[in-house]
Amino acid sequence: MSDIILYDYIRSTAAYRVRLALNLKGIDYRSESVNLLHGEQKGDAYTGRNPQGLVPMLSIDGHDLTQSLAIVDYLDTRFPEPRLLPADPAERAKTLSYAMVIIADVHPINNLRVWQYLKDPFGHDQGDVVQWMHHWMHTGYSALEQAAPERGFFGGDAPDLVDICLTGQMYNAERFKLPMDKFPKLARIHQELGELDAFKASHPDNMENG
Repeated sequence: MSDIILYDYIRSTAAYRVRLALNLKGIDYRSESVNLLHGEQKGDAYTGRNPQGLVPMLSIDGHDLTQSLAIVDYLDTRFPEPRLLPADPAERAKTLSYAMVIIADVHPINNLRVWQYLKDPFGHDQGDVVQWMHHWMHTGYSALEQAAPERGFFGGDAPDLVDICLTGQMYNAERFKLPMDKFPKLARIHQELGELDAFKASHPDNMENG
């Protein structure tokens, strides 16, 4: 049994990024479900190790690492092949800037905590929540569509950090029926990524934990 443990929730797009990084690098790990809908992330045992009470958390090399970008950066340093972040400083900065469109600008205001707060105490219904999510996904995707390549992935011939961030957010776009007609390059990239084994293995529909 692997000593590397990913504390995971199948529909968490942040955890999805880490699954993709682990699978792309061929790292053996086991997944422990933390069911966000049941509030398991707020239990004393979990918050004692992860005070923010979020997923993912990766237990590796004697460390409990949190925040998906920090985890992927650790994995890219610890297991450098295949690279998810370029070695060249300018290219690395560009890759991080595109990834942060999703990690910082879209995902945080579209996640479960925000939906719940919009509903209670602010009293918005599910239709309002979906409209809110569509707005912020549309804003982020509009920028990424301009930056997206005509062929291949953001990482060129192989996926990089931007691609794994895009995949998780595209899963949400599909769940909440965001029209993709204005984002043909992103839709193509997402479809082609979905044909790769590491992406198939990481997809929520192929995960056993709930």
